[in-house]
Amino acid sequence: MHGGLSAEAEQLYLALLRGGRVNAGAALEELERLGLTRGGQVRPPRSTLAAIASEHEVSAQKARETAEVLARAYAARGGLEADFVEVLRDAGEVIAAFEEMQSQAKTEVRALDPGSYLSPQPEASPAQPPALARGVGYRVVYDSSLLQDPQGFASVQESIAVGEQARAFPGVPLKLVVADSDRALIAVPTVTGGNVVALLIHPSVLLSALVELFEAFWRMGVPITASGQDNDEGEPTLATHRLLSLLSAGLTDESIARELGVSERTVHRRVSRLQQLLGAQTRFQLGVQASRRGWL
Repeated sequence: MHGGLSAEAEQLYLALLRGGRVNAGAALEELERLGLTRGGQVRPPRSTLAAIASEHEVSAQKARETAEVLARAYAARGGLEADFVEVLRDAGEVIAAFEEMQSQAKTEVRALDPGSYLSPQPEASPAQPPALARGVGYRVVYDSSLLQDPQGFASVQESIAVGEQARAFPGVPLKLVVADSDRALIAVPTVTGGNVVALLIHPSVLLSALVELFEAFWRMGVPITASGQDNDEGEPTLATHRLLSLLSAGLTDESIARELGVSERTVHRRVSRLQQLLGAQTRFQLGVQASRRGWL
């Protein structure tokens, strides 16, 4: 399993719970492979979803271990001087390289953003709107703590408004920009904290590892929607607060249904509605998104 249960398979499972018809296809094959259905009949989801949650935890740990290896490489950057690595020690150089990567990008710019090392909020790049205008895609994973700050949230919303796809994840380990899988820029603060050192990585095994690092965090991240598109439908209600509290406490659907005095099917339906409302594909993402909005 990579990235957990797909949105299509999850919707099919919920439809089957409601007595919907089974149509052959990739989503049904996925459910059968994961053991969520057998012969078109739904099976209890608890063990499978627990395994998916465990996989997310393992993926996050592996990603952070990779980041730690890279961090040690920064400390030994004197030994990294090679054809595929340039060390940038001046803040002006770092900014110029960042802008140049965007202006020369042809297809996509990907980034991990834990926040600026020189200020607490993410900073909109003047090179982004022109790049988006000529068809360059942007995917960025922000540290979820940035969204708790009004200025940081406003900056992210500004980027989304011009076409950026954004996600959030707690504990983004480093500042990374990848352009077209051709170049990557890693920025870290110096020991004194008064300047920034960066590595400009050209095509190499290291660049491939950085691309995989980004994709791992992208798969785990929670989508951030434009504030103007939010439709909370009067949420969160007291009933939603209680449901989210029970979910975050780790109760099973059976226990939640008993606590709320409803059927398990009703619990499934309410959780599915909240996932759709908050743009979360999994219950893990639902918890992160609800926490970000202050619903927990």
